[in-house]
Amino acid sequence: MPELPEVETIRRDLERVLLGKEIKDVQVRTPRMVKSDRIVFLAILIGNRFARLGRTGKLLHFHLAHSGRVLHMHLKMTGQLICQVEGGLIVGGHPQAKIDELPNAYTHLIFVLDDGTTLFFNDVRTFGYAKLMELDEHEQMLQRYGIEPNHSDFTWDRFSDLLIGRSGALKPFLLNQKLIAGIGNIYADEICFRARLRPQRRLNSLTLPERRRLFASCKKIISSAVDKRGTTFANFVDAAGQKGGYQPYLMVYGRGGERCRRCGSTEIIKTALAGRGTAYCPLCQR
Repeated sequence: MPELPEVETIRRDLERVLLGKEIKDVQVRTPRMVKSDRIVFLAILIGNRFARLGRTGKLLHFHLAHSGRVLHMHLKMTGQLICQVEGGLIVGGHPQAKIDELPNAYTHLIFVLDDGTTLFFNDVRTFGYAKLMELDEHEQMLQRYGIEPNHSDFTWDRFSDLLIGRSGALKPFLLNQKLIAGIGNIYADEICFRARLRPQRRLNSLTLPERRRLFASCKKIISSAVDKRGTTFANFVDAAGQKGGYQPYLMVYGRGGERCRRCGSTEIIKTALAGRGTAYCPLCQR
């Protein structure tokens, strides 16, 4: 699943080509992927305009110019947004084959804009979804998400408060979207490595210096990955159809059995933690 840096890259690139354009037609080819009444969905969207494109954690939200509604779209594991514009395609998400043949068998939603731009929501496994929200419902939804590591409100005081009274393992804490939004499997492993902490460490065993390293690592890893347009992995290309630039900087994720790039003397261990593949260096991380 694309994580905060990848979804933020999609948001920025699609925002450049979608804002202010009128939605002339919407085609729902797979009704179960629309989590709203279909008639209302079409009535609200057709004739409306995209006023703003936001993101919270891994969720994209398209703010509409009229009706006070917000369109939520989540790519989940294999979702893909393809924007067909004059001169080519802008692709974000799963890099499936034959994206030049649109629509295709994996196209479930189509948005046709007034200048001929067409946005396709493709998904191989149909785990992604689109849902119209009332503005107050949208605001309530966002309250379910925690603070984001690349936001100004991600402060030491707020982060420190999240750790109070918690005794679980470190990595599941980082993955909990209700506490910290946007971190997934890749960046949780990288954050732990940079902080020199094992993903299995119990939160109540962390010293104050270790907690401060963890806080700084969350900010550094996510901001660096956003700057480099995310990580290229098996199911992500960014919204400009480019590969993310963060992969050469990965220290442990996807490197199980390889030598640690920091100590050079120990192999990266690949294990499972809370049902997720997890990589760490047994020498560099304590």
